[in-house]
Amino acid sequence: MSTQYKRVVLKLSGEALMGDNDFGISTDVLNYVAGEVKKVVELGLEVGLVIGAGNIFRGVAGASKGMDRTTADNMGMLATVINSLAMQDAMERHNIVTRVMSAFPMPSVCEPYIRRRAIRHLEKGRVVIFAAGIGTPYFTTDTAAVIRALEIEADLICKATRVDGVYDKDPLTNPDAVKYETLAFNDVLKKSLKVMDAAAISLARDNNTPIIVLNLKIPDNISKALCGEPIGTKVQH
Repeated sequence: MSTQYKRVVLKLSGEALMGDNDFGISTDVLNYVAGEVKKVVELGLEVGLVIGAGNIFRGVAGASKGMDRTTADNMGMLATVINSLAMQDAMERHNIVTRVMSAFPMPSVCEPYIRRRAIRHLEKGRVVIFAAGIGTPYFTTDTAAVIRALEIEADLICKATRVDGVYDKDPLTNPDAVKYETLAFNDVLKKSLKVMDAAAISLARDNNTPIIVLNLKIPDNISKALCGEPIGTKVQH
């Protein structure tokens, strides 16, 4: 298989790492995701990865229960570091050279995020996991994924989720939900579709960076989509 892309950012939710558990990290899921990422690396692509924290702590949820929003978001960003280190371990067990780069300086466990260093890692064939969001509260990991994609000049953002694309309503609770094959950025915003938050979509739109939304649980989905197969939903101009 061949691909038109050179550099991509994969966005995973923290919930994806739970597997069938209610909380935490499933080693089975880590190994599965590492195997899927390895297939992308073997296509010759440079890969960045952003992982959410919903399996451990979600800042918005903490704030909704009375916690200070900045404190809650800082806790969520730290939780992404835990997920990133777990994913790094799984990927290196699959012989994928990986670097975790954190927006929060914590040199005893990972590298600080430095844009030029991140690009150099990618050019050398290393997978870079961008942890701790962008180091600032009030921004989701969706927005962080788009910002990092723009900074490293990625050609595409791939959001791997529990469903096989974007629907007009939640397909998990509405059997008559209709799937979109393609979507314009403005339509996502006008219809308030749950692709990414509005800030992330606006950033991707303004910088003409396409997004593919697909089902993480189907083997080979990511690599096939990156090779041009009509999988998931593509959001673009």
